[in-house]
Amino acid sequence: MANDVIDVEMKSANDRLVMHVLYGLHTLAWFSGGTLAVIALIVNYLRRADEADALYVDHHTYMIATFWWTLLWLVVLSPLWMLFFFPGAVAYGIVWLWYLYRCIKGWVRFNDRRYP
Repeated sequence: MANDVIDVEMKSANDRLVMHVLYGLHTLAWFSGGTLAVIALIVNYLRRADEADALYVDHHTYMIATFWWTLLWLVVLSPLWMLFFFPGAVAYGIVWLWYLYRCIKGWVRFNDRRYP
């Protein structure tokens, strides 16, 4: 849709860089055991609270929701992992792919100055 493209010229290059770093941290979170995602989540909450630009607020909210939904699914699926290795590994793999998809989709849409 053409309506979801906005002009963010008033934002500084530093503001855009922070968003790119946050998306990068979320995307690489699985390789750090989730530590990078927790760091990014804290920054998302802090930056969103002071943000006035709707595009940036929506992307912070998108990353926060992606984190919490992923954590919820990991907790819900953990009994499956503990009881049966293969089905648990497949389930965690699907959650990982979904998380990666959400991170990449949001990052690409942010880069295009579009809402998530």
